[in-house]
Amino acid sequence: MTAGDELLFLALGGSGEIGMNVNLYGCRGKWVMVDLGVTFADPYYPGIELVLPDLSFIEERREDLLGIVLTHGHEDHIGALPYLAADLGVPLYATPFTAGLIAGKLEEEGLLDQVELNVIENWGEFRLGEFGFRYVPLAHSIAEGNALLIETPHGRIFHTGDWKLDANPQIGQPATAAQLSEIGDEGVLALVCDSTNVFNPNASGSEGDVRDGLMDVVREAKGRVVVTTFASNVARIRTLGDVAKACGRRLCLAGRSLDRIVTVAKTGGYLRDLPPVIDWDLAMDLPGREVLIVATGGQGEARAALARIAGDTHPIKLSEGDLVVFSSKEIPGNEIAIGRVQNALAAKGVLMVTERQAHVHVSGHPGRPELAAMYEWIRPQILLPVHGELRHMAEQARLGLTHGIEQALVQKNGDVVRLAPDGPTIVGHEATGRLVLDGDVILPADGATMNERRKVSINGQISVAFARDGKGKLVGRPELRLQGVPLEEDREAFLAEAREEAAEAAVGGDADVEVLRERVRLAVRRAATRWTGKKPVVDVLIIDI
Repeated sequence: MTAGDELLFLALGGSGEIGMNVNLYGCRGKWVMVDLGVTFADPYYPGIELVLPDLSFIEERREDLLGIVLTHGHEDHIGALPYLAADLGVPLYATPFTAGLIAGKLEEEGLLDQVELNVIENWGEFRLGEFGFRYVPLAHSIAEGNALLIETPHGRIFHTGDWKLDANPQIGQPATAAQLSEIGDEGVLALVCDSTNVFNPNASGSEGDVRDGLMDVVREAKGRVVVTTFASNVARIRTLGDVAKACGRRLCLAGRSLDRIVTVAKTGGYLRDLPPVIDWDLAMDLPGREVLIVATGGQGEARAALARIAGDTHPIKLSEGDLVVFSSKEIPGNEIAIGRVQNALAAKGVLMVTERQAHVHVSGHPGRPELAAMYEWIRPQILLPVHGELRHMAEQARLGLTHGIEQALVQKNGDVVRLAPDGPTIVGHEATGRLVLDGDVILPADGATMNERRKVSINGQISVAFARDGKGKLVGRPELRLQGVPLEEDREAFLAEAREEAAEAAVGGDADVEVLRERVRLAVRRAATRWTGKKPVVDVLIIDI
């Protein structure tokens, strides 16, 4: 697919899923990319934490890619940059806070000198070939959430990024209704819009309201208080600093990502009124009612601060009567991990408050009233939902049509959408996929390594080794080693039987070593299936003497 004298849109991630956002716009042979994020792995990818987008389509056209423009600093929008941006070899563009987070990631990977990072001020403008960009600040659950107003030869695109409406955001100054209406007055071809909370019948709520809810909860607490929230939520960190000060508590941070976010935020002019932060030792020496701890790990992450606190492997300790406040939304898929942490806390007699018991969290994504308001201000010809599962995007398309938008199109990753002329219409489909970061290696998510690992994790593994002489005669007896095969008390009995069947299969001295290896492998696997009902992975080593 080559972008001719037309305006194309192609999502390589984030359409039909929540996370891993990668969007391409093409015009007159050139492409620009908006965001390059990751998603987090689930049990389908054993041993994996990060999942990356497969950028094969644009890698094959990298000489036509003009740059990568970032809307904000959440991992699902910038997280893949340290692993993929250097290979693309194009400049990055971001507002100051987001650029600070990106610079930290590139520095950790030793790429700061290899990737060009351009800092654009809020409301700033720049051009990439046929494309003109203007940052338009919108409220979100991170500092410097931005929409992009994209000028093209075929019309203007308003790409929202992640957003919400907030009359009292605590951090930053989002665009007003008048400013957004002015953009609409000047004409917008397409609104490319966040779909995450389209089923929420209510507005997402203000960060200012959360301040009052947290103040009430912390003021009533009798012991030590831990509040867990997303480290990137600078407004929430500021809110918690205000709460600590008002309640006579000293502020403590637990989590490396919190330290990094606070440092970048202060550099960008945010959080300068945050109270002094105490270290963990002092937090434990002070009476519990004098301490407020902000910790990472609200999604149950095993290595985050809260899980380690719950498991007594962190310097911060909690005891009966202390309080943990979950000032974050439970992301679908994390229920089991969060429940595990909460059960460990409950076993200590620790009290817990979530958004179900008190107003301690608001979403960073728009509910239906906010979407309706945006439609009224921007008044696009076309609505293109993104950032959601298909059910979210289909619902937003229906919502937009009922609010007077003429055309709406539901696309998914890989669909090539022509926005103009004569759009919107799907004119092709390109291959998309997932990569996994496995240690320091990037692999196909459904390649040989991951498929082998899934088989081993489900069925276990058996290694068989035997020796034969120059005439193909078995020397000694086969040796077997098991890993993850469900044999406990019967282990030795199974090994004896499997060893005997392996020896019988090895008799004959076949000239073709692969035929012999396969015969032994099948014999041992049949024995394992007979004993366990499982079909373990069997590896056979033949030693010729």
